Amino acid sequence: MGRSRRTIPEELLLLALDPATGTTAQPQSLDLGLAGAQLVELALAGRIAPDGDRIAVVMPRPTGDPTLDSALELLRRRGSPVRAVHWIGGPRLGLRQIYLSHLERCGMVHAVAGQMCGVLPTTRYQATDTAISRDIRARLDSAIRTGVPPDPRTAALAALAHAVGLGKHLYPGNEGRSSRSRLRDLIRHDPMGGLVAHAVMDVQNGAVAQPRRSPAPGGGRQPGPVPMQPRRGSMARVAAH
Repeated sequence: MGRSRRTIPEELLLLALDPATGTTAQPQSLDLGLAGAQLVELALAGRIAPDGDRIAVVMPRPTGDPTLDSALELLRRRGSPVRAVHWIGGPRLGLRQIYLSHLERCGMVHAVAGQMCGVLPTTRYQATDTAISRDIRARLDSAIRTGVPPDPRTAALAALAHAVGLGKHLYPGNEGRSSRSRLRDLIRHDPMGGLVAHAVMDVQNGAVAQPRRSPAPGGGRQPGPVPMQPRRGSMARVAAH
C-alpha cells in the first residue's frame, strides 16, 4: 500500500483535529472510530471481508502500513471471524495517540508543547498543510450537498464521522442540523462502513452482549441474555479517553 493515498484512519483524525485549539473533537469515542476505520481500510485493501456481523481475514499479506498491519496480524491470530463490535470494543488503548504520532512522522501535523494551569505538560497538534483537511472536508460537503452517492472511501468516512459524533463539530448549531442528518444518511452507501459505524455506536451504547441462549430442553424456563463482561480495559477506555 503506497503513501500516495491517505488512509481512512488518518482522514478521520484530521477531520477531528480542531485547527484553532490543536485538540481532537470527541476524544472519548475517537479511538473506537479509528479502530473501525482500520477495518474499513483493510477491507478496501482486500485483506478482510464482512461475514455477517463478523470480520474475516481473506488475505493475510501485509499492506506495508505498520499500523494497519498490526491490526491485520491481531485479526489473523484470532483464527476465526470476530464480531466487529467485539473487535472495536477491544483493549487497544492509545490508538488516537498512535495515529497522532504517525501523522507527525508523515509530516501532516506538528506537535506544540504547552502547559495546563502553568504546571501540567500538554501537547497540541497543528496541521502542517490545511489544504489536506480542506480537501477531506470538501468531499464530505459535496456528498451532503449534491446527494450523489459518494465513493466507498468517502461514504465510509462519513459513516464513521457520524458514529463518533463529529457531525456537531463539522456542522454545528441549528443551521447545521440538515447537514448532520444527511451525514448520517450517507452510512447506507458503504456496507463495510455501515457495519463498523453501527459497531462503534453499539460499543458506545454498551450493547456488547452475547447472543441469547437456546431454549432449555423440555420447555423449561429459558434464562435471559447473559451480558458479556467487557474485556479488560475495553469499556473503561470509552470513559477514560
